[in-house]
Amino acid sequence: MPRASRRRGDAAQRHADTLRFVLFEARPAGLLFPQLTRASGLSPSQVRSGLAALRDVIAENGWPPLIWTRADGYQLGAERAALEAYERAVLTEKLTEFRRFITGTVAPHAAAHPGDKWVKHIVAQLNSIESTLDLVVSS
Repeated sequence: MPRASRRRGDAAQRHADTLRFVLFEARPAGLLFPQLTRASGLSPSQVRSGLAALRDVIAENGWPPLIWTRADGYQLGAERAALEAYERAVLTEKLTEFRRFITGTVAPHAAAHPGDKWVKHIVAQLNSIESTLDLVVSS
């Protein structure tokens, strides 16, 4: 994902407007990344920064969400079932990422320094996050 400064720049905002227009025209269907690149006339890098900026603009304005699926690509304002499936997929991905971070980095650190206050704190917090994400994903 582009840095925050690149998402807020004038160029990224113009790219976001272009992508919003292209995706709005494609509704209800979505566009895969190569299709989005061709339809917008932007480079792949411009599309990536525009998508990041577009997500920020959508959040600021309360517009219908932008989701991505392997089958349909990027979509604006999907149906409830598609939104829920997308949210579950993202949360599952984050849960896997957290579990790998805990087992691959934090657990060995905790084993090497069992009395460290920082390690105890981070282990407790990450276990809480893992538990919460697991509960949300499995419900």
